[in-house]
Amino acid sequence: MRKSKFTEKPVSELTGKVILVTGAAKRIGRSIALRLHREGARVLIHYGNSRTEAQETAAECGNAPLFQADLEKVAEIEQLFASIEQQVGRLDGLVNNAARFTKIPVLEVSEADWDFIHSVNLKAYFFCSQQAALLMQRTAGGQGRIVNISSMGAFMVWPDHVHYSASKAGVVALTRGFAKALAPGISVNSVAPGVIPFQEKDDPAIIALARSTPARQPGTGEDIADAVVYFLKASRFVTGQVLQVDGGMGLR
Repeated sequence: MRKSKFTEKPVSELTGKVILVTGAAKRIGRSIALRLHREGARVLIHYGNSRTEAQETAAECGNAPLFQADLEKVAEIEQLFASIEQQVGRLDGLVNNAARFTKIPVLEVSEADWDFIHSVNLKAYFFCSQQAALLMQRTAGGQGRIVNISSMGAFMVWPDHVHYSASKAGVVALTRGFAKALAPGISVNSVAPGVIPFQEKDDPAIIALARSTPARQPGTGEDIADAVVYFLKASRFVTGQVLQVDGGMGLR
């Protein structure tokens, strides 16, 4: 943080920055939105179906603007960013967070199961990044930050989540590709969470998994928000990177 010449109160580098968080109504997305609000950013709250939770998050973010869109549909993604341009006028950052997760044995995955995951976890990330970059070019002088939420599933072998892991591995590849394509004005990075429980925090399986990591405990939404904020503030010399926030899970 730097100090304003008019006050001794610290001023965040994100103060006044317009940042969209997809899937911001609940869980990690909500944690990110709340943290960005505390940093002084002007947070834009996207949600799909969780309107009540989105309204609660928006209220806690200083009555942040709400934007609804079904991210399975590219036409709705395009309309989302058109609405942001019309209502807000600019975009400085995007956090691609909205995602789906299912557990299905690999030999039982259907085309519908595959599309359910990939339509949001990968396709939506691509087109949200595309539309965000175009909007940044039009309204922010081609400068901006994109942070994609991946997963440790992109790096580890989870036999009942192969379809999910493939989508998150795709996010890593997408991050690297967009980082090169959008440089030098727009940096693109990714955060890969480990065990970050919410309602399921008392599940014995989740507890056991967290305790098996070097950290011997689960992470929190705030841990992920910290990593996101780092990338949103970082120099453009930091791009195309993936930060594993996993309590050392990947070391096993």
